[in-house]
Amino acid sequence: MQLVADVGGIPGRDCNGFCKYCYFRKVKEVKTFGCAHCLPNKIGCERCSKGVAESQGDFKSPFQVMNEVQNALMMNMGRGEVSAYISGGGDISCYPHLEDLTASLNQFSIPSILGYTCGKGITDSEIASRLINNGVNEVSFTIFSSDPQLRKSWVKDPNPTEALKACQIFCENIDLTGAAVIIPGINDGDVLRQTCNDLEEWGAKGMLLMRFANTFNEGLILGNEPIIKGIESQPVEEFGELVRQINSEYKFRVSGTPICDPETGGPFAIAKDENEVFLQFIKPVTGEATLITSKIAEPYISKIFHKIEAENVNVVAVDKEIACLITKEDLENLDLDEIRDAVILPGRSFVHQLDAERILSTDGIERLVGRGPDTLTVDGELSIDMTDEDVIERELEQFNDLVDAINFFGMKKI
Repeated sequence: MQLVADVGGIPGRDCNGFCKYCYFRKVKEVKTFGCAHCLPNKIGCERCSKGVAESQGDFKSPFQVMNEVQNALMMNMGRGEVSAYISGGGDISCYPHLEDLTASLNQFSIPSILGYTCGKGITDSEIASRLINNGVNEVSFTIFSSDPQLRKSWVKDPNPTEALKACQIFCENIDLTGAAVIIPGINDGDVLRQTCNDLEEWGAKGMLLMRFANTFNEGLILGNEPIIKGIESQPVEEFGELVRQINSEYKFRVSGTPICDPETGGPFAIAKDENEVFLQFIKPVTGEATLITSKIAEPYISKIFHKIEAENVNVVAVDKEIACLITKEDLENLDLDEIRDAVILPGRSFVHQLDAERILSTDGIERLVGRGPDTLTVDGELSIDMTDEDVIERELEQFNDLVDAINFFGMKKI
């Protein structure tokens, strides 16, 4: 069982400044979107305002974090071995009490996992050894590049050499998964291969490649696009091919987000022809509805519903590439002639029920709007630690939840 130890912090302030490519760079004010967690008659809540911008609060004291962990532990007694996943809105390597927190967790025999860190708070590489002695046994480290000058320029790391030395110490002693946002022409090509060469030589467990987003349709919903002028993101298909190529060249596990995981077949592993046998475990579809999803997910979801012969379900893509980041602006651009009387939105989309019903009924047809599950597949950030069987099992659970929503909200066949 993994407990979350949230240390707080705000992007840009509690991370030694924004990385040049950071998703949160250039955000001037927190916008209220609306989502499934809002009150029925009020647009806006913590999740879809401060939550989406990760601007909830300052770094917490280690006593507060430990108290939250202990409370969670008491509520989940008897559920197996426990570890603490340390995360926050800033860079956790900048958390001034990181050593104290890990030491306290270690006293309770709770090993620690360091969530995504760029290592920008590391001024002395030996902190890695101390953290390991405090029970840290896994790290997700956004290396970007093993070239210190590139880290200094793009990650804005004030001590790139020390951070890279710490990364090496982690690799040599515990499980480390590297990560890199791929900026075309900057840290791809030979630079990426040198980074992977170094990580493999040091003993890294894996590498996560993340596609750079620079426009609203690619997922920048906070009014801060473009993050970097003059740079175009890789086409999705080209990025997927890069992930597959790097995976074939190295011994450690390589995965990508938003696509792909070559080892599990994700995302949407059950859409693959060789996995068609598993579709028999999806419940019968008895309702009629339109599923609204992202441009990337639509071909996979359409293929799955075609294979299970759910003729009363059509899948419509908005221009947004990530379904969880769909906003009301995306719905406003839909052709309502394609939309059936019942509509299912992605569970985590940033659209309030009032806005969805209003926008999807502007042609005079009053449509019933429901929500599907939060996810339908496993992102590469999670699947990198999963087997193909784990991913297929998770997808089947999520698609059965989606079918339940279709059958509930959709008109029944006569």
